[in-house]
Amino acid sequence: MRCASRIRAIETRCGLTRAILKRTCSNRAATPKQVMVSFTERSFDDPDVMPMLGDRHDPAAPAALDAGGQYLDILNAEQREAVEHDCDESQGDGRPLLIIAGAGSGKTNTLAYRVAHLVYRGADPGRILLLTFSRRAAAEMERRAGRILHQVLGLHGTAQATSLPWSGTFHGIGARLLREYAQRIGLHDAFTIHDRSDSEDLLAIVRHELGLSTTGNRFPGKATCLAIYSRVVNGQAALGEVLRSAFPWCARWEDELRKLFAGYTAAKQAQNVLDYDDLLLYWAQAAAEPVLAAEMGARFDHVLVDEYQDTNRLQAQNLFALKPDGRCVTVVGDDAQSIYAFRAATVRNILDFPAQFPKPARVVTLERNYRSTQSILDASNAVIGLASERFTKNLWSERRSAQKPRLITVRDEADQARYVAEQVLDDHEAGIALKAQAVLFRTSSHSAQLELELARRGIPFVKYGGLKFLEAAHVKDVLCVLRWAENPRSRMAGFRIAPRHVCSTRWPRLRIRWR
Repeated sequence: MRCASRIRAIETRCGLTRAILKRTCSNRAATPKQVMVSFTERSFDDPDVMPMLGDRHDPAAPAALDAGGQYLDILNAEQREAVEHDCDESQGDGRPLLIIAGAGSGKTNTLAYRVAHLVYRGADPGRILLLTFSRRAAAEMERRAGRILHQVLGLHGTAQATSLPWSGTFHGIGARLLREYAQRIGLHDAFTIHDRSDSEDLLAIVRHELGLSTTGNRFPGKATCLAIYSRVVNGQAALGEVLRSAFPWCARWEDELRKLFAGYTAAKQAQNVLDYDDLLLYWAQAAAEPVLAAEMGARFDHVLVDEYQDTNRLQAQNLFALKPDGRCVTVVGDDAQSIYAFRAATVRNILDFPAQFPKPARVVTLERNYRSTQSILDASNAVIGLASERFTKNLWSERRSAQKPRLITVRDEADQARYVAEQVLDDHEAGIALKAQAVLFRTSSHSAQLELELARRGIPFVKYGGLKFLEAAHVKDVLCVLRWAENPRSRMAGFRIAPRHVCSTRWPRLRIRWR
């Protein structure tokens, strides 16, 4: 059967349901990691709304370009310096490139122009590896680079866009490499990939089988156990160290957790499944073999990494294995925006990057901000300046405003919701339409209290963001049917499907057809 290819096709097409971010009037800076509550008094004919829903307009779109070199004139001096670094290998110095991109400094556009410029100067798109934080970011980067090349080369609008076949997340690229090298590292190439939910469920089964779910003192839950396991793997740290630093309330269970993780690993191997952490771990283990590492590195002429400040030690290790000399390596990030330490990301990756290769990296800093006003940037610079170790940068903007940021202190979350609702009403009475107001959240769950308060006051709103598509129950059910058909040893797939969705009288027939 071709279930494995179907699964991969489905998983490739089904992107994450991400937030749609509306620009605010005073500060247009917003990240894809945020969730927005916007008020329903809005028109989707509004030119400020439509760019978020499609590709009708993009303020960052390049103007009419030409192939004489002037197409880079749209960039500022620092962006252009980053784009042109070592594009001609015969004349370059072979130093890796570190782009320190302050918030709102045009990082995505700079990276897209660098990819396009590399291709324009002769690089093979099939030999460019682009590692991004999300699949959506990879698709956006590919779209922008392709559009730039179309205009530079004067291609017709219907011409096929330039493809970057090796663009994606560390985990996605790891999965592809492992499929290809599976037989050489003792792994079956039809392995199943468990998402976080499936991994938690398998861990819970192992925990139950070991008798740890019925202990006198409550043993850590499955989500906590998986978080500990993931921190150990991605942080390349000892279990005891992780428990003491991040999970001190679980330190008393160190021996039991060690036993649980050993059982969990054995269960995965017996069922031919990998979890997300394994995609990086197996990649690192394969790259530890000099011959395999050389083969993997030789596949790519250029390696570019986005959001490097939020990578973990295992991801950095895999990058160094691909290009140990640092030649043609570009990483982009901002040490001041490192926020994923709770997922084992370490800011040390970006802070230590310049000195980790035989030749010190060239550092280019993007300081001009295109989204915020100077008053907001002044506050940001003051906060960033308090860091004990950092790359020096001073964000600036040509946008001016008499308004200044306000720091509001509230008693609790309920008081915060009341304050926000009152401000919405006050601004509305002052003439600011509801459609021109938005509330940003770090995660979707943080909006619950405000949603209740807005509903209580009769303020209409629309919420953007929520469950990831692949985490929806019906989608997981379909994927598990295909996974079980391809890999009958996958216990989690069978556990999810058989008891709830297969009638016992039809089960034998279905089983025969699968085989």
